[in-house]
Amino acid sequence: MQPNMLKPSRVKTLLLLLSLTFILYLIFHVSTIKAPSLSDSLAADIVSRSPISRCHVLFAIASSSKSWPRRLSYFRLWGLRSAIRVARVVKEAVDLTDESDGVRWFVFGDDDTVFFVDNLVKTLSKYDDNRWFYVGSNSEYYEQNVKYSFNMAFGGGGFAVSHSLARVLARVLDSCLIRYPHLFGSDARIFSCLAELGVGLTHEPGFHQLDMRGDLFGMLSAHPLSPLLSLHHLDAVEPIFPNMNRTQALGHLFKAVEVDPARILQQTVCYDRSRQLTVSVAWGYAIQVYEGNESLPDLLLLQRTFTPWKRGANVDSHFMFNMRDHPRDPCKRPIVFFLESVISDKSDVLSNYIKHFVGDCVRAHALENLELIRVLSQKVELDVEKVVMNWFDMLDYGLEMESPRRQCCDISPTFNESMTIQIRQCGLDELISMHF
Repeated sequence: MQPNMLKPSRVKTLLLLLSLTFILYLIFHVSTIKAPSLSDSLAADIVSRSPISRCHVLFAIASSSKSWPRRLSYFRLWGLRSAIRVARVVKEAVDLTDESDGVRWFVFGDDDTVFFVDNLVKTLSKYDDNRWFYVGSNSEYYEQNVKYSFNMAFGGGGFAVSHSLARVLARVLDSCLIRYPHLFGSDARIFSCLAELGVGLTHEPGFHQLDMRGDLFGMLSAHPLSPLLSLHHLDAVEPIFPNMNRTQALGHLFKAVEVDPARILQQTVCYDRSRQLTVSVAWGYAIQVYEGNESLPDLLLLQRTFTPWKRGANVDSHFMFNMRDHPRDPCKRPIVFFLESVISDKSDVLSNYIKHFVGDCVRAHALENLELIRVLSQKVELDVEKVVMNWFDMLDYGLEMESPRRQCCDISPTFNESMTIQIRQCGLDELISMHF
């Protein structure tokens, strides 16, 4: 044996030392990676996936020659000609575009669906449109979900499909339509085809199918703590503001939407300890003033002011949320003030609400002369930030929207004919609670 030849045991030892050295180098190198030292390729990738704007969203609205003239007024409230193309099926909507158009989301709805575009754009910005996403919500009416599916996005409320998924869906949609001719509605067929592709629904509570009739006050005055994205079936409900027709009432709501879309319908509750009053503000819509202390959990429940979508004496009235009764006697209800006007100055907003008279009711002395409520607030920004989820592969990242928290409010210490309410961020450990 040559003296300079290594024995097998020494070769193994040398290989182990080299391996250990390489592992230590990798550990040290990865541990020193910081956020500012992202590679150029990753930085370019993040820029290409920046939050979307209106020009990145294509709306496809299902309509007919009979319904379109009657419902055009709804469309004009929210639709921008530069951002909308009317198509009747998913495949046609996708075929109208190519990659160079920059469409990152396809949104589908009916001609009686009103979209709140700014809120929808911000909400969709949470998701990576290069991945497969099917975003929407089901029906508020329990029986409709039983009949169709709890996991299906109902088309009237609207739903969104990321561009990467939409292009695959368009290629296979014809074969799905052949297999599901028995299903009612395009939304059921699309849901079935997406299920075959292995894609599930991502729920966003701001889409509203509104399978209900009558007075929407109970729902609109206790909206979930999430941005309002859509309203459907508006022909089947009463005007949302008194003394207006449906189109006028929706136009009145959009006066507030245009000023502060993210805050629209967001509920804020405050208590007046000295006068024993509870005030519930559904911003941009209505304010309810209760005599006495009402617990916050009770006020978050929807009032039963509406009826089920199906008519009949034997129709079940089960909904997908807890509700509380709405007294038949108007004098047992809170005093309601509806939106009159909205004024904004940069970030500050003043909204005014006037009393709605119902019946000749005896009220507490503090409320006898109250005619107007002014609400001071600041515009809400739905901030979406990119967050790297996995530093080791340097490619996996997500988008996060600022965690929602109900805001607090203060009532002016003195009032007679007008009350002033200031909405503000709650303190770190501040509670929205009754005072005894």
